[in-house]
Amino acid sequence: MPELSRAQMLVYAAIAVAVLLVAVRWLRSDADPERGGVVDAHGAAGAGSFEVEHGGEGLVVHVAGEVRDPGVYRLPQGSRVTDAIERAGGATSQALPDGLNLAAELADGQQVVLPSRSPTAGSPVGSAATEGPISLGTATVEQLDTIEGIGPVTAEDILEFRDEHGGVGSIEQLDEISGIGPATMEALREGLAP
Repeated sequence: MPELSRAQMLVYAAIAVAVLLVAVRWLRSDADPERGGVVDAHGAAGAGSFEVEHGGEGLVVHVAGEVRDPGVYRLPQGSRVTDAIERAGGATSQALPDGLNLAAELADGQQVVLPSRSPTAGSPVGSAATEGPISLGTATVEQLDTIEGIGPVTAEDILEFRDEHGGVGSIEQLDEISGIGPATMEALREGLAP
């Protein structure tokens, strides 16, 4: 094997150092506990963008509503709604934590929306359905019963579904409830707000 010149050895040493620096940087970014595998909810310019690292175990959930730092977060398997709210900085002073089942187990891809004490600006909680859509996150059996095609039994089923799933991210999810057909779904879309 021929001997390497001093210049060749310096080039090989520089390449080795560069590879080592890239490897160290890559390892540090994977081990950064602050990133938690997920999300900069505000992006570099505060534009509301987010970034999700793929892979790894756990759940990815979207936390919105009356939390201090809404965004998409990675949580361990078996996490509860209360864990997601805490990960998002906790509830704001306007939050209605009893509007969700805080003990419900999270599912991957779930959206958790912590409702506000006042579902619509300027209207008191419990106002009549004629004043606008009812907030699905805070709706009572009585409020749901005011929607055409929804009786007390279906209203109870909707609240039970909401509690079991830690909230409902969209009206379309209610299609999973037995007894809610296309006509009822249309009435729900008109009478409810997520």
